[in-house]
Amino acid sequence: MSGGRFISFEGIDGAGKSSHIETLAAWLRERGHEVVVSREPGGTPLAERLRELVLHAPMDALTEALLVFAARRDHLVQLIAPALARGATVLCDRFTDATFAYQGGGRGFDLAVLAQLEQWVQAGRTPDLTFWFDLPAATAAQRRGAARAPDRFEAQDAAFFERVIAGYAARAAAAPERFARIAAVQERAAVWAQIEAEMRRRAWW
Repeated sequence: MSGGRFISFEGIDGAGKSSHIETLAAWLRERGHEVVVSREPGGTPLAERLRELVLHAPMDALTEALLVFAARRDHLVQLIAPALARGATVLCDRFTDATFAYQGGGRGFDLAVLAQLEQWVQAGRTPDLTFWFDLPAATAAQRRGAARAPDRFEAQDAAFFERVIAGYAARAAAAPERFARIAAVQERAAVWAQIEAEMRRRAWW
């Protein structure tokens, strides 16, 4: 294998993906892989500063999309591309699918503009595998309410998250070979079993 593997974790807020990233990282390290765990927006000092703006400062959908892609560009150049080049596995909590789901689906922003930004910023770089944690919006809302104070996205209503889920479904339908849908409503052990089964099915490890 030349270069490393790039795996993203996607899903609406409260789907439970973040905890499983660390479990997968440990699983891979036990098998001798260098693993880099990151997130979007974020992952570099600059991108983390932009993340705070995106999550907490009022702005329109275009500004939001531009900031997300600016953070993504720095993340790719400074962290993701170098890690993959040296053969590491990169696990990322969200990537471009989230932008199409949240800004495109949730906000109703022009998908053609997002696709152009994707092309400019990523130059063809996409995850090798995307775990989509699919969870009903109502269940996710219950989980979020018990966890923390909401940010600008987490505070959105159920209709917003239904549109986000539809956005993820559209991305999955467009790239079925890349997406692995995870039934995130199940118990933690059952969710992990789905992830492990997909990793073994891919036979990369």
